[in-house]
Amino acid sequence: MKLVRRVITLQCGAWVLYPKGPRGRGSNQERKLRQRNNNPVLTRFAKLFFGCLAAVTSGMMYAVYLSTYHERKFWFSSRQELEREITFQGDSAIYYSFYKELLKAPSFERGVYELTHNNKTVSLKTINAVQQMTLYPELIASVLYQASGSEEVIEPVYFYIGIVFGLQGIYVTALFVTSWVMSGTWLAGMLTVAWFIINSASTYTFMMMWEYSHYLLFVQAVSLFLLDSFALAQSEKVHEVYKIYMFSLFLGYLLQFENSALLVSPLLSLVAALMLSKYLQMNVKKGTFMSRLLKIMYIYLVLTVTLTLNLNFTMNWLLCQEALQAPSQDFFLRLTQSSLLPFYILVLIICLFSVTQVVFRRICGEPLKETVKLEDGRIGERPEIVYHVIHTILLGSLAMCLEGMKYLWTPYVCMLAAFGVCSPELWMTLFKWLRLRAVHPILLALILSMAVPTIIGFSLWKEFFPRIMTELSELQEFYDPDTVELMTWIKRQAPVAAVFAGSPQLMGVIKLCTGWMVSSLPLYNDDDLLKRNENIYQIYSKRSAEDIYKILTSYKANFLIIEDSICNEVGPVRGCRVKDLLDIANGHVSRSGSKLTYNHRLASLLFFFSPWTGNVSIFDITTWYS
Repeated sequence: MKLVRRVITLQCGAWVLYPKGPRGRGSNQERKLRQRNNNPVLTRFAKLFFGCLAAVTSGMMYAVYLSTYHERKFWFSSRQELEREITFQGDSAIYYSFYKELLKAPSFERGVYELTHNNKTVSLKTINAVQQMTLYPELIASVLYQASGSEEVIEPVYFYIGIVFGLQGIYVTALFVTSWVMSGTWLAGMLTVAWFIINSASTYTFMMMWEYSHYLLFVQAVSLFLLDSFALAQSEKVHEVYKIYMFSLFLGYLLQFENSALLVSPLLSLVAALMLSKYLQMNVKKGTFMSRLLKIMYIYLVLTVTLTLNLNFTMNWLLCQEALQAPSQDFFLRLTQSSLLPFYILVLIICLFSVTQVVFRRICGEPLKETVKLEDGRIGERPEIVYHVIHTILLGSLAMCLEGMKYLWTPYVCMLAAFGVCSPELWMTLFKWLRLRAVHPILLALILSMAVPTIIGFSLWKEFFPRIMTELSELQEFYDPDTVELMTWIKRQAPVAAVFAGSPQLMGVIKLCTGWMVSSLPLYNDDDLLKRNENIYQIYSKRSAEDIYKILTSYKANFLIIEDSICNEVGPVRGCRVKDLLDIANGHVSRSGSKLTYNHRLASLLFFFSPWTGNVSIFDITTWYS
């Protein structure tokens, strides 16, 4: 406010000097100014209090929004337990099933032991579920549920999904605070949350795989490495973060039962090489520009690992998953309709150009300013801005190739765009380039940093708030009678020692809803389980009935479940149907598409003559050759 008052006074022509004295007009105004300046702590505390209140409220409201949306979509509260559990699909069903087993165990210690020595899930295999699936969130959730005495207040499933929605609320609060800290106003936090909710209505179904989080940390480490390479941040602070990474990897290695994947992770390779280069005094900040590039290229070549991918059925099947496809045009259209993408591109261009200028200044030997003032118009000299620009470019590059990465990139887009339009420094940087003289640039920057986000907020409220309320008020129908019938039949008719075979996704639901043993699981970090999945999928191939019978009996399977959705699959991507991938892997069809054999598919024949009328059919394998 002092800066605004000074600018307004200058624009009026000159400073106004008030006469001194207890009775003068100026004495009252001076006294008011003195009183305001004497309470900076109170003003700062008020801003901090209301900002934190807004951040926490935003997170809580988002958690309530997710809970309401989930209830309206699945009619969760009005369904039976079996119908509720069917809403868990794929790997989420396996996570929740182990959470249930922990609660059913006579003690927590016994439950953990049974999970680490689990031989009741996959036939002929004992797995350490805590290690393979990183079940620490489920362990913590079960402890909280029992320790808080929630057994008499809330059902386990509500407690579980409540924790998931609560974590999403914390995530939104973190986005709010990050944008607030970067811009200096919690108006940016409010805009971040608004954009996030509008552009991520379906992201609540996305569950981050904890065991793969070190790949995201690798992207962060690369950003810090580039930040440090051009001397845009204090090297000591960056290397302190590297030490935290190393400690986290070591701790994760121990807690995940000596997980060998962490020892060969790119994060460990990068951080270890950077710390070694620091020890050997390989300082990329010294020397000519060409020598710096050569040192950076040397480190890059040291860290590069050549990957040879064996494109078998499993690898091709994984590459055909939607999360590994390029994002659709609808995704970018939604970002544009909410005005998020245009403002993000504007903010990114300004920040990127400013950062580029700073990098060239550093290459030419010009030191960084210790303090960057608003009138300097150099937003790229702030280390946190440089870091976030590099980070968002790396995540954006991955999101352009992989559909699944949009769930990580979109929140970043919301945060960076909201920070930019609410930051006077960004507008001042732009006006500095334009050499604006008609209006005082500082005054205009301050006005735009408040007016632009306000206008955006009102437009978003007018256009999208009614849509969100309509979405929450509409009752959506989710009912899968065929799966309910299948699970009911298994519970009533199947022997207790029976083993079921089918697609990994369906096996996860069977394990959760019935507790029966299965032949495979939707897990992709275990070579044996990957091989099992490929072998079980052979029921949809053109291999003979004898071959498929041998495969199924080798896993002690008693019942085979065939799904119509796979038999008559119409894949969105050409050549990505399970049947097509199996034909290529088995040599029944060449990669050019020409047919080499004309065998019938056993699964299609069985499904055609099945007495079941739904989308799934179950067969007793033991009667095939009896």
